[in-house]
Amino acid sequence: MLELSNTSSIDGNMVRWGSCGDGPPLVAIHGTPFSSQVWRRIVPHLADRRTVYFFDLVGYGQSEMREGQDVSLAVQNKVLANLFVEWELDRPDVLAHDFGGATALRAYYLNGVRYASLIIFDAVALAPWGSPFVRHVRKHEAAFSGMPDYMHRALLMAYLQTAAHNPLSDKALEIYSAPWLGPVGQPAFYRQIAQMDQRFTDEVEGLYDAMDCPVTVLWGEQDEWIPYGKGEELATLISDHPCVQIPNSGHLVQEDRPEVIVAAVLKQIASA
Repeated sequence: MLELSNTSSIDGNMVRWGSCGDGPPLVAIHGTPFSSQVWRRIVPHLADRRTVYFFDLVGYGQSEMREGQDVSLAVQNKVLANLFVEWELDRPDVLAHDFGGATALRAYYLNGVRYASLIIFDAVALAPWGSPFVRHVRKHEAAFSGMPDYMHRALLMAYLQTAAHNPLSDKALEIYSAPWLGPVGQPAFYRQIAQMDQRFTDEVEGLYDAMDCPVTVLWGEQDEWIPYGKGEELATLISDHPCVQIPNSGHLVQEDRPEVIVAAVLKQIASA
């Protein structure tokens, strides 16, 4: 498990973060409904070449969760920009997945944050996105938040498994479900789904253009949340290289094929 031993207050939100390793900085940004623990099988392989920073998005993982909290994509890029200032980072390498991809793109195109390189995969970046489940929760958030615990646990476990192409281990399911359980976690889970709004990618999508750093776009071939074609489309907009298809992987590449992510980072580091 990655240790998030630091807490920063950013725009009224307590954000948990950690770092390890040695060398130039690399920032890893997770997606929904996960936490920085998605990097637990990846960071150890990078720590001898990079100082890796990881954090839990506002309203996720070990970061603060509270009633009425704005945990939408509208706030996550601002938090990222503030963390860069706090960490005194200038053009770190960035590794971003899912909502983390949207966060990295919004920070770049809206906040002027810059990167030495970007490896982005299975990202929420292009319309349309949002599953029928997401749309249903957005209409009935209160009903889902108040479900009996056993119903919520069953739904949560089933939902998490759909992110991966291969069966998730009991340990992985335990790690990813833990923040979303109990009287604080359960409503927080449905809160972040209820605040998923395509307008936050719509407002930046028209700005996509070749970025001023090397960009690698990876995508799980069997991603059932965001189809591979979206990766191809995104690569044509922001990268000089085509999207790299990852066989035997769904949306949660960190579990299905973590070695592919490690290899992509090491390749990028070697070419820097």
